[in-house]
Amino acid sequence: MADQRLPLEGVRVLDLATMIAAPFCASILGEFGAEVIKVEQPGGGDPFRSFGTMTGAGSTLNFINESRNKLSITLDLRKPEGAEILKDLATHCDIVVENFRPGTLERWGVGYEALKRVRPDLVMIRVSAYGQTGPYRHKPGYARVAHAYAGLSFLAGDPDGPPVVPGSTSLGDYIAGLYATIGGLMALISRQKWGVGQTVDVSLYEGIFRMLDELAPAYAKHGFVRERMGADTVNAVPHSHYQSRDGHWIALACSSDKMFARLVKVMGRCDLVESGGLASIDARIERREEVNQIVADWMIAQDRDDILFRLEEGNVPAGPVNNIADFFADPHVQGRETLIKMQHPTEGEVIIPNVVPRLSETPGHVRTLGPDLGQHNQAVYSGLLGLSDNQIADLEKNGII
Repeated sequence: MADQRLPLEGVRVLDLATMIAAPFCASILGEFGAEVIKVEQPGGGDPFRSFGTMTGAGSTLNFINESRNKLSITLDLRKPEGAEILKDLATHCDIVVENFRPGTLERWGVGYEALKRVRPDLVMIRVSAYGQTGPYRHKPGYARVAHAYAGLSFLAGDPDGPPVVPGSTSLGDYIAGLYATIGGLMALISRQKWGVGQTVDVSLYEGIFRMLDELAPAYAKHGFVRERMGADTVNAVPHSHYQSRDGHWIALACSSDKMFARLVKVMGRCDLVESGGLASIDARIERREEVNQIVADWMIAQDRDDILFRLEEGNVPAGPVNNIADFFADPHVQGRETLIKMQHPTEGEVIIPNVVPRLSETPGHVRTLGPDLGQHNQAVYSGLLGLSDNQIADLEKNGII
């Protein structure tokens, strides 16, 4: 792996961010070859170090997973001396990633305009709850709030129940991190073409909202407000979760008339199409409860593996509703190496998700797990900025690093 080409070799990223969304973006860039320097507050560091399952090393599994491939330095950006060091670091970097509330870096004298003066072609990726513009730009927010604000939480849950968490309270963070990565890469391409630096503005809520399919145009055109539907979906039936005889759940995706014809053939119920009036998707939506009950009755009479085998033979899209133990045991997950094993200096073996996406010629990889706080102060401040041991010692003594 050491001599493998990586698409972002030579790119240096300064990660000023905390928690998940923006640091996730920096992690992705690091997986594909960028050198990522994570800047943390002296003393406590990123709060993500204490969020989740603690390890013997004093960090969490969250942190050592999501801070993969990063170097850690400490620096107090709030102090004038720290701000000056950050400017010096920025001259050596291509991308700065941050997720402070809009205006915070500007108050400290290290906003985009200030850093652009020392590195004119700098790309700054800015992730915040509501974005850098608009009347809510100063409001704080986390992914849970973004899920609710964007409309996702309203859709999650049963029709007669309250809105629920859509699987993970961090989903919006990871979505924002992906959009931040896309924006950062496009900004790098623009710099290569035209020599310009720029900011990438990502809000937590807009990435979620962008993924809610036709919700916006359907409301604008017809005033349709989609409600909670449990495991169902508004535009197709049967398209839900159904329980098997042995107590498992199966996800069935039957989004077209062609798929439904295949399903009823597997079920031995071609009459539903031939004479039962259910050949069209509109008819099935109109008779949603009846169709769901027919499929549920068929599934509950058989064991999960038998059902999945028959549906696969019939070319009907379906799969198990896995918990994490199921996922670990799945032969496809193992065969594709969706999970990888890493060694941590104090924690031992740690299993983490593999790199996504997979490139055929220049694939990314995980070189290291999350570092100790300030582990690379000497390497960065001495090796990159050329500070002497005495200078570094003085910075430590004064609480700047």
